[in-house]
Amino acid sequence: MKMKFRKACLVACCLLASVTASQVWAGEAKDASHRKAAASTSAKASASSKGASAKAKKTSAASSGKSGKSAAASSKPRTRTASASAQKAPRTTKVVATTRKAVEPASFSPGVRSFGEMYGLHHTEDPLALRSSVAYVLDQDTNEVLLNKNSQAVLPIASITKLMTAMVVTEAHLPMDETITISQDDVDTEKMSSSRLRVGTKLTRGEMLHLALMSSENRAASALGHAYPGGISSFVAAMNAKARQLGMHDTRYVEPTGLSSQNQSSAQDLAVLVKAAAQVPLIRELSTSPEYQVEVGSRQLQYHTTNRLVRSPDWDIVVQKTGYITEAGQCMVMQTKLAGRKLIMVLLDSAGKYSRIADAERIRKWLLSNHPTTSATTSPTPIGTLDSKLKPTS
Repeated sequence: MKMKFRKACLVACCLLASVTASQVWAGEAKDASHRKAAASTSAKASASSKGASAKAKKTSAASSGKSGKSAAASSKPRTRTASASAQKAPRTTKVVATTRKAVEPASFSPGVRSFGEMYGLHHTEDPLALRSSVAYVLDQDTNEVLLNKNSQAVLPIASITKLMTAMVVTEAHLPMDETITISQDDVDTEKMSSSRLRVGTKLTRGEMLHLALMSSENRAASALGHAYPGGISSFVAAMNAKARQLGMHDTRYVEPTGLSSQNQSSAQDLAVLVKAAAQVPLIRELSTSPEYQVEVGSRQLQYHTTNRLVRSPDWDIVVQKTGYITEAGQCMVMQTKLAGRKLIMVLLDSAGKYSRIADAERIRKWLLSNHPTTSATTSPTPIGTLDSKLKPTS
């Protein structure tokens, strides 16, 4: 009896093991089938994607070689694309930094033109191919005009203004050893120009005038105006009164530095101003000084002329002044002895940092090559009259 029971148990165990094995085998087979099906679907999708990519490559190649390269690049794995992007990132940053560095020190503000450019004066041609839109050369002793290019155009004159500032200061006979203090009112809030003369700096009137004429120091010129009897308004009134006295009918001043584009004049008027300034010994001396040092507290500040021609052995300059703001372009006026004559030279609205110097050199060589027969008949043909009613070109 026991023997039969054992056999029955053994048979039951065998049957149970067989059923379990069959179920396990079936489950594994089913999983394998699912994996195979998934793999097949993935392969089909990949093949379809590759086919579409290949078709896109052929189509792009037919239309453009470069587009083919772009399509091929877009079919690369994402990991490789991300790696390439990561490698290009530093180069992109470098390009941006280089662009900013190139734009930052530019003399002309992007999109801003000078008045001469807006009036179309730079399209005026002349035999000397000058970069200045206004040029005027006058024999001071004979009043013979040797060069005339847009000399009646009324334009902003920038720091040429400081010549009139010096005229008013010297004619007021104010003590040159009187101490003047730079105040907050002398800080430029229009062009935001910098200065080494901090608020509170104390210098004599003579030192302020020296820096204003030689180095075109704006705060020094402003301080001279504020220290004038009656203040800045009286000073500006005196500037305009002097202009009328000299017969400068196209000239107007609103402040003593030239930072405002409302300070305007013509080349013919400025020639009159240069002639008058050349008769003042102090203005002649300070405007042609090559360098000057002032003591400010415990500091020694070294200043230099803004006109490099002052140091040139080829030039004999009696009086001079340079100027620049965006609206005026590069400007320069001077009285010089050249070709056996005492000449007044005015260059306004010159395009380029060194172009006014280059134009002056062109004029000097032209005058020397025509000496001693230099005359109005051999000079560039005078240009027609232009006045303040000119309208900007589109």
